[in-house]
Amino acid sequence: MTRQPSTASSAAADPTAWRRHVQALAAAAAGIRQASDDWDAVSDSFCDQDGWPIDEDGYADGKVKRDAEAWKHVEVFLDHGPEVLAEVRAAATGPDYVKGPISDDLRRLHGIDNTLERAGQIQAEWDQIMVLMDASQPGSLQLYQQSAEEHRASEGWHYADELSYQGMALVRAARYLADRMEAEQPARSERARVALTRTALDAPVVTPVPPSASRTSHPLAPGRSR
Repeated sequence: MTRQPSTASSAAADPTAWRRHVQALAAAAAGIRQASDDWDAVSDSFCDQDGWPIDEDGYADGKVKRDAEAWKHVEVFLDHGPEVLAEVRAAATGPDYVKGPISDDLRRLHGIDNTLERAGQIQAEWDQIMVLMDASQPGSLQLYQQSAEEHRASEGWHYADELSYQGMALVRAARYLADRMEAEQPARSERARVALTRTALDAPVVTPVPPSASRTSHPLAPGRSR
């Protein structure tokens, strides 16, 4: 994956930044769904009554546009998804999976690892192609790049479609768990304060030892007898 999850709890450490991650995923999932809906609304106009394309060029161009729009949102999932997923799994408890408001959503996340991994592989292949194309002539580079972009988006459409559903399940679970952690934060802070106070009260009182009487550094020499 292109992004490694943080070892610290992002939701607990910076709730505002955490919610920005989650909101980005929510917008990405909605964007994929919108791209699909926009295509579904016009796709029939390119087909006959049996569903076969009668305007093959228009049909192909419409799918290319849908796939390209959806892939932009897949990239958002590659940037933010692994971290949010790791946080959700760290915060969710056993009972959350069995029953409760997010039990269904947590079960829907079962295959999201594979979805993100395969989409990440497509992106990695694209990056390698771009490295190889750097040596191409400027005119041919633009032509090959457009073709490679269409191929990447076409290959990635299946995973984009998966993320439009799995991604929203991740968003709902993340929001619920973030709200719960924020609600529990005052109680945790109060328990910590009480524990510190109790520790201070239970600590043994150490009585300072008075300094010993100072000795004369140079005692007087005994008197000499006559």
